[in-house]
Amino acid sequence: MPANSRFAIAVHILTLMARADAKPLKSDEVACSVNTNPVVIRRILCALSKAGLVVSQTGASGGSRLAMKPNQITLLAVYRAVDAGDVFALHPQPPNAKCPVGMNIEGALDRILDEVEQGVERVLEKITIEKVLRSIEPRGSARRAS
Repeated sequence: MPANSRFAIAVHILTLMARADAKPLKSDEVACSVNTNPVVIRRILCALSKAGLVVSQTGASGGSRLAMKPNQITLLAVYRAVDAGDVFALHPQPPNAKCPVGMNIEGALDRILDEVEQGVERVLEKITIEKVLRSIEPRGSARRAS
């Protein structure tokens, strides 16, 4: 699965949990909202748990919920938790070293891609799960899981 999909699914999961308040959500409930297999949800929940963003409990009334308030979870923390990797990547095969462009392109692109990554991180650091929730939920509506 592409890294960007993991990030988008993780934000979806956390926003759904924020909407549910403290009610633990089961992976199959979350999978229904995301429209994916519960196994995919459980893998991402595992990464989010390792990062301290969610807590899970087993049993009939079990499930997962946020480990902290939605305004304390930045999208940068989510991005790092799911190991989203680089926004862009160099071609996996090395370019032709005999070509004047090929011999220098990776160095030039490395500097540009580092700047892009830093820019993405600066933006994600300013956005919280609470802000995402507010952007999708009309004012005054009750919080509840879908």
